[in-house]
Amino acid sequence: MSELPATAAAPAAAPLLDPEEIARRRRARFEAWARWALPALVMILTLGGWQLLVWARDIPPYILPGPIKVAEQMITDWSLLWDASLITMTTMAAALAAAVTLGVGIAVLFTQSRVAELCFFPYAVIMQVTPIIAVAPLIIIYVDHQFLSMLICAWIVAFFPILSNTTLGLNSVDHNLRDLFTIYGATRWQRLIHLQLPAALPYFLGGLRIAGGLSLIGAVVAEYAMGTGGRGAGLAFTILEASYRLVIPRMFAALVLIAVVGVAIFALTSLISHLSLRKWHESAVKREV
Repeated sequence: MSELPATAAAPAAAPLLDPEEIARRRRARFEAWARWALPALVMILTLGGWQLLVWARDIPPYILPGPIKVAEQMITDWSLLWDASLITMTTMAAALAAAVTLGVGIAVLFTQSRVAELCFFPYAVIMQVTPIIAVAPLIIIYVDHQFLSMLICAWIVAFFPILSNTTLGLNSVDHNLRDLFTIYGATRWQRLIHLQLPAALPYFLGGLRIAGGLSLIGAVVAEYAMGTGGRGAGLAFTILEASYRLVIPRMFAALVLIAVVGVAIFALTSLISHLSLRKWHESAVKREV
């Protein structure tokens, strides 16, 4: 048998991992698994306990339907619930788009004009602290168009987080970078586009996550106000109509869909934030480590 060449290198030994590194990797694997498994387990136990309570106490569906009954009602009324979901989601999306457009635009105006900020920012605060449930009936009275009145209600709720967070971000630029732009003779608009807007992006995205949920709340409140006037067809109006008819499983089914829409909009805005910040901002970089 021929011998191996003398120059053949022996395989390199696998490096030994530090015990702390092994423990860190185990924790990371556990957290990756637990992030999804534990909430799912809690949900399963909650639904199971709810259904067992309904069976054990023999509670009628018009008082408290079990999860199985709610699921059956959702399948039966899916066409009605889906059409109502589209109306609610359309109002929410339009309100959020209007809040982003006007919120960012007015925030830029505030940072470019101190006089404008002193004049109008207090009124933005007043819009935020005034309960929308108190304002919605007046909007419905004075705005004859149904969709426009619901849009205004949802926009009022979602507008302030965008305005406030973006204004804060535009004003939070590092003063050293601001001085550097001044030394190089940058104009006001060059400073805005190349310095202030990129620095304000994390603040804007944080406000966007908040405004997404608030736009849904505003749309639901507007539909409730519309429903009391005999108009409306969204998920909130479906809940209101089902309560009048004591179709309690339909109420729960519509409520579940509202929750699903809320979770979906939060997940979407969180994904947008992660994709926008993951390569450079410290908060997203730390999350990936």
